[in-house]
Amino acid sequence: MKTFKTIYLGGLMALCLLSTTSCNDYLDVTPPSDVSPEKYFTTADQLGAYTINLYCSYKNWNAEDDATGGQFPSHADYTSFIHDDMGTDNETAKSTNARFYEGSTFKVGATGGKWNFNNINNINFFINTAEPKLDKGEVAGDETAAKHYLGEGYFLRAQEYFFRLRKFGDFPIIKECLPDDRATLIEASKRQPRNKVARFILEDLDKAASLLTNNKLGRNRISKDVALLLKARVALYEATFEKYHAGSPRVPDASAGWPGANMDYNKNFTYDNASEVKFFLQQALDASKLVADAHPQLAQNSFEEIGETNKMGSNEYYDMFACDDPSAIDEVLMYRSYIRTLAGGHSLTQWMAQSDRGYTQEFANCFLMQNGLPVYATGSGYAGDDYVQDTKVGRDWRWKLFMKAPNEYIFSNTKDQVPNPPRVYSSSMKFRCSTGYMKSKAFSKNGLDNGTNKDETASIIFRASEAYLIYLEAAWEMYGDALDVAAWKYWKALRSRAGIDVAPQVTIDATDLDKEETTSHDFALYSAGSRITSKVLYNIRRERRCELISEGFRMDDLIRWRSLDQLAKHSYFLHGCKIFGPMQSLYKASNLKYDQADDSKNNVSSPDDTKGALNGDARYLSMFRTSKNGEFYNAGMTWRQAHYLYPIAVNHFLESSKDGATIETSTIYQNPGYSTVADTPAEKDK
Repeated sequence: MKTFKTIYLGGLMALCLLSTTSCNDYLDVTPPSDVSPEKYFTTADQLGAYTINLYCSYKNWNAEDDATGGQFPSHADYTSFIHDDMGTDNETAKSTNARFYEGSTFKVGATGGKWNFNNINNINFFINTAEPKLDKGEVAGDETAAKHYLGEGYFLRAQEYFFRLRKFGDFPIIKECLPDDRATLIEASKRQPRNKVARFILEDLDKAASLLTNNKLGRNRISKDVALLLKARVALYEATFEKYHAGSPRVPDASAGWPGANMDYNKNFTYDNASEVKFFLQQALDASKLVADAHPQLAQNSFEEIGETNKMGSNEYYDMFACDDPSAIDEVLMYRSYIRTLAGGHSLTQWMAQSDRGYTQEFANCFLMQNGLPVYATGSGYAGDDYVQDTKVGRDWRWKLFMKAPNEYIFSNTKDQVPNPPRVYSSSMKFRCSTGYMKSKAFSKNGLDNGTNKDETASIIFRASEAYLIYLEAAWEMYGDALDVAAWKYWKALRSRAGIDVAPQVTIDATDLDKEETTSHDFALYSAGSRITSKVLYNIRRERRCELISEGFRMDDLIRWRSLDQLAKHSYFLHGCKIFGPMQSLYKASNLKYDQADDSKNNVSSPDDTKGALNGDARYLSMFRTSKNGEFYNAGMTWRQAHYLYPIAVNHFLESSKDGATIETSTIYQNPGYSTVADTPAEKDK
C-alpha cells in the first residue's frame, strides 16, 4: 500500500498529507496516517469530506497578519474569507498596519512568511487523484455531487493562488504533486510572471464553474455563482493592478526594471500591458454580469434603524450580516454558519463592542447624504459632527445601519420565535470604541452571542452585490465616464438600497475633488502618486468603499489602485470624532487624559496638538498622537513602494539554490525594493 510523506524544499511540499483542522471534530475523515490513493476518493462523500476540510483554513488565504487578525481577531480556523478594514483609512486604533511605518518594522524575514505551498499541494493531491477516478467512473455515489466536489478543489486552488498573487505577484505555478527529487523541485520553484499566474487562476475558476452546481448542496458550500464571482474579483484586481502599477518593476515589464527579466528562464517572455489590462477587464465584466443578472434582488432595506431609541427594528439588509441563517436571502451566495455546542462559535460581537478600534472621521465624512449630495455641498442638509449621532441624520443608510452611536442599544429586550431552546436577549453590556464611531456590521441582536466563542452569527463570505460593484468599476476602466446601461442600472440599485434614490449624476455634478481632499482625505483620490481627475471614477470608488464597509476589501483596493504613493511625500494622521467639541461635556474631566506628565497615561490626543490635527482642528481625536512612545506618533502613516508586495524570506532562496547555500544561484528572485538579507527593511523611494 502506498503512503504519503512530506518533502520540503524552498517552501515546496512535494507529496501531500491529508489536511487536518478543527473541522475533524465533526467530519468522519480517515486518519492521515492511514490514507492511500487505493482506498480513498472512491465515493462522492469522501470527496466532499476532503474539500470541506480545506474550507477551515481561511487564515492562510486572506488574513492581514500585520493588522490584528481580520474579522475574527484570534486567527482561529473559523476565520472567514473576509476580514475587516483595520490598517487602512477606514478603521483605526492607536496604531495601524506595519507597512505604513516609517521606522520600517516591515522587514525581510529569515524564514517562513507567506511563501508556502502546504494547502496548494493538498489540493493538487486531491485533484490529481480524484479527477482520473471520476473520468474512469471509479467514484461511487451521486455523480453530480462528485463533480461538484472536484469543482470545489479547483476553486480552492484558485483561492490559494489569488492569495499568493496579491502578496507576491509572480509565483510558481504548481499543478502536480512532485517527486522527491531536488532538481525537479528546484525547477518547479521558478516564479511565473504575475499575469500568467492570474490567467492560471481564471482557468481554474472556469474549470470550477463547469463542474459546480448552484445551491444543490446549500449556501454553506461553494457554488457555480461563487466561482464566477471570485473570477470577476480576480480579473478586476489584476486588470487594475497592472494598469496602475504600469511603469513599475511590480509588473512583468523588463523596461520598467522587473527583476524576473534577469532570470534566464524568462528570456523569451514578452509582455503587453495594454492588452493584458483589456483582457482582464473583459473577463471581469463578463463574469460579474452573469452573477449580477442572476441575482437582481438585493436584500431589502426597510429603512428602520437597529437599536435606535431602544427599538430593535426589522431590517433585512442589517440582518443579512447579523443573523444565524441568511439562506433565504438571494443576495447571499455563500456563508458560514456556527453551532456553539457542536464546533464552537466565534467572538465577533463581543470583540466589536470592546475593541480598541473604530471607523475614522475621514470615513464618516465620505458617506453621502440621502439626497445624493456630499456633506460639503450647498443644500446637503448635513447636521454636522458635534455629536456622533448627528453624523447619521439624513445620511446614506450604510452609515446609519453599520455605525453605532452612543445609546443605540444593540440587543433586543424581547424574545423572538427561535428554535428550541429559546434564546434570551439582553442589553446589559459595556461598549468601547477608540474613535467614537463604533463598528456594527455583523453585530448580533442576540445577547447570547456576546461572549468568547459563543457568537453564532453567520459569516457572509460571498454576496451578489460585489458583482454589481465589480461590473461598475470594470465598465469605467473599459469605457471611461461613458458607462454602459448595465453599469448605471447596477449603480442605481446599490444607491437605492442605501436610501440614495437619486441619479448618480446628481452626486457627480456636486462632487468637488478639492473638497473631498479636505473632508474625507480619501486615499483613493490618488493612483500612482497623482490625483485622479474623473469625478465618475472617484464616486465609483466611493460607492465601493461605502457598500463594502468592514468587509476587508479596502487594503486590497488601495494596493491595486496604487493609492498610497503620495504618503511617501506627505504622511498622514488618522482621526476620530470631535471629542473636544460639545461632546466633551458628556465626559467626566478625569476620563479624558491628555498632556499628562507621564504621557503613557494619556488616552486621547491633546486639544492643543496641531501637528496631528484634522485640517489644523485639534478638537478631533488624533489617533496616533496619544503617547510619544507610539511608533506612529511623529511619522504618521507613510509608505514605501516596495510595500505594495511582500518580501520573500531568506531561507527560500537558499533552499532553491543549486548548492543549498548560495543565494545568487537560486531559481527565485526577490520582490522589488527588498534585499535578500534577513531583518532588513525595504529601500526608501527615490
